[in-house]
Amino acid sequence: MDATPHGFPLSAYLICFRGIVWREALRFLHQRERFVSALVRPLLWLFIFAAGFRQVLGVSITPPYQTYILYEVYITPGLVGMILLFNGMQSSLSMVYDRETGAMKTLLVSPLPRWFLLVSKLAAGVAVGVVQVYVFFAIAWFWEVQPHWTGYLTVLPALILTGLMLGSLGMLLSSLVKQLENFAGVMNFVIFPMYFASSALYPLWRVQE
Repeated sequence: MDATPHGFPLSAYLICFRGIVWREALRFLHQRERFVSALVRPLLWLFIFAAGFRQVLGVSITPPYQTYILYEVYITPGLVGMILLFNGMQSSLSMVYDRETGAMKTLLVSPLPRWFLLVSKLAAGVAVGVVQVYVFFAIAWFWEVQPHWTGYLTVLPALILTGLMLGSLGMLLSSLVKQLENFAGVMNFVIFPMYFASSALYPLWRVQE
């Protein structure tokens, strides 16, 4: 097989990529509480908060605000963003944990470039986040959030790009924070202002009123 510019065969990169993705998949399967907690937050908003806000927020989608949709439908994209945001931060939190426990050294002894190791870990985290999103879609379908089946396919590129962006942000934070305890505080400091200041939960024109 042809060698890459670094002198390693392409098969070496593929084996490394598969190993990192498989490791993250096994961690995800063994940490069921992580999977449950990732779904509890958005489902709490979808099932409980939406029931109260539905009577307060009329969400317009067509100017001059004459066509309305259910609040559950409006917040679904924002809740998907919540899943990807928290997953990106959790994946980066695991990097800080691996660094403190010494597991990161096992990964860094690889002769492959470090940028490839980071990209592989980022891709593995995105894959886990996408799985969580589609499980959320399956549950939300029973709560009157029922897009056309093609929508589940067309949204996939956006999910991947968003996951890469938020995962990269988490990796940046994990490179700046050296201790696990500090990272949890920094993570909350970044997540909550970013999320609640956006239009994920309520339209900005409502806030202006």
